Amino acid sequence: MAEKILVIDDEPVTVDLITLLLERRGYEVVSATRAEEGLRKAYRTHPDLVLLDIMMPDMDGWEVCRRLRELSDVPIVFLTARDDVRDVVKGLEMGADDYIVKPYDNNELVARIRAHLRRAPKSSVAEELVFDSGNFRINFISREVRVRGNPVHLTPKEFNLLGVLARNAGRVITRTELVKEAWGPEYVDATDSLKLYIHYLRQKIEQDPQHPVYILTSRGVGYRFANL
Repeated sequence: MAEKILVIDDEPVTVDLITLLLERRGYEVVSATRAEEGLRKAYRTHPDLVLLDIMMPDMDGWEVCRRLRELSDVPIVFLTARDDVRDVVKGLEMGADDYIVKPYDNNELVARIRAHLRRAPKSSVAEELVFDSGNFRINFISREVRVRGNPVHLTPKEFNLLGVLARNAGRVITRTELVKEAWGPEYVDATDSLKLYIHYLRQKIEQDPQHPVYILTSRGVGYRFANL
């Protein structure tokens, strides 16, 4: 079966050219010209690698990368005209596996894709995680959370925190790692506010916030989502 590449770029001409290039090399290509569409296709088609632009009108590539990383280790390669070294560093720190600047050489692009596919373990992207015999559900497409059947309204920051915790259920995540994974590397100095956001989350999802059963504290280290 051909390996599947998801291309997310708001320029249709670029998408068409990459699709033609990769299909000629034997890959299956899924494409999207909007970020939200790209996320939906990522969750539903389970690509082996994602080629991702940064500058898109509905949502930038940084946020797309962050959301993909909430639940998958699929290789992500930024393919963008932004060539500032700070953008390269930011992309790699956010979890991307590579950063290629446009215009690019076709042979180099294909070679890098092959290299990442060789190294990457096969992974899948789940649309929804379910815990506690169905009492806790988090949907990563609609970004909705239901606890004991009731919808819970979360802010984007709260949802990103919860997403990272749930994706790593059963594992203690340090405060620094949690902030970086949920909010991006630019927030690594915001660990002081993490306790407040954990408090907000517990108020919304725990039956008794003073005695939480979902988000547990590991004193002096960080937090863990109970794998119930």
